[in-house]
Amino acid sequence: MIQFHSLEVPQLERFLERHKAGLSLKSEMDLDLVLRQILQKAYEFVPSESGSILLDDPFRKVAARRENELAFIATFGHASRDLIGQRLSAKHGIVGRVYQSGTPYLSTDVESDENFYPQIDAQLGHKTESVVCVPIYIGKNVCGVLELINRLDGQPFTLRDMTLLEIFAGYTSFTLQNALDARRAHELAKKDDLTGLYNDRWFNVRLTETLNDARQNGREAVLLFMDLDRFKLINDQHGHLAGSQVLREVGFLLKRIVQQGDATVARYGGDEFVMILPNTSLEEGLVVCEEIRETIEQASFLDREWGFSMPPLHLRGVLSASIGIAHHVPDPERQQAVELEKSDLLRRADAAMYRAKSLGKNQVVVSRSGEDIASATAIVRASS
Repeated sequence: MIQFHSLEVPQLERFLERHKAGLSLKSEMDLDLVLRQILQKAYEFVPSESGSILLDDPFRKVAARRENELAFIATFGHASRDLIGQRLSAKHGIVGRVYQSGTPYLSTDVESDENFYPQIDAQLGHKTESVVCVPIYIGKNVCGVLELINRLDGQPFTLRDMTLLEIFAGYTSFTLQNALDARRAHELAKKDDLTGLYNDRWFNVRLTETLNDARQNGREAVLLFMDLDRFKLINDQHGHLAGSQVLREVGFLLKRIVQQGDATVARYGGDEFVMILPNTSLEEGLVVCEEIRETIEQASFLDREWGFSMPPLHLRGVLSASIGIAHHVPDPERQQAVELEKSDLLRRADAAMYRAKSLGKNQVVVSRSGEDIASATAIVRASS
């Protein structure tokens, strides 16, 4: 019996976080079920030994298509489970060619096809004979590919197979778009309109859930509180529209850096941002903090036109970030209410952030679990 596989829901949502928006179908299980059903229908259209859906990552996507990566988000067939989550450069193979060109591709004999990329076969111990591959569109943009390998009857794929799969790819795009639209309606209530990050209301829900989970599983968590240094200068010198665009770009950077599936990244208000990292040690959290601090310090903002008659400003070396990180270790002996625990964690992260500000900005300061605010803060790392 053929088994169809897909990424877990939290990881799937990342790949479906498109401009046109998200996915939250009737339940969390619906998302991976939709993708498995798409592959099953493709199999019924063109019976094959194996197949895959690969999508680009919207948080890493660049304009030059060949520089992107495609991730296997749903698969079936021989050793297909091992492919889930793996990434393939769009520079390589038939998949890369279809993604770059946006046109279907048929290879009746891959051994004589210069576009074939044999490394996947070598990795899986698989023998590919023929391939048919079509692009997947969301709206007018190619976002991935649907690939089938080796017809089930042992014969090479035909032009008719490619035409059938092309028709089916239109259905696939329609299904994905419907899913995206459904999720958009559901997610808007959780999102900040400006940055696309979560809003403070949803952040508070997730923080409560994280602390409840920590009580049950006994695992650590960290809370990051970040404020942008000298952000007011941008508003004063270039106007609030420029400031708003910078906040959008900071939000995009945070999404790229904080990729842990169960993390929550939110705009807390103004130029303040908060991040919840469940099941994360203090050391792991500090690595994330330092990557955020370095990235913002070195980033160039407003490098493209950002509005009508608004030329690029290339703002480099203007912004930095002061970050407070509060470490949480659940104490089974402590019977404090979760809301009080949440308030204390927020207060410690906020105080650590203000300590970073007072010590010269562009720094990370830590508040360790079990210590009071006055003694807990200590400089972790600062810019040179």
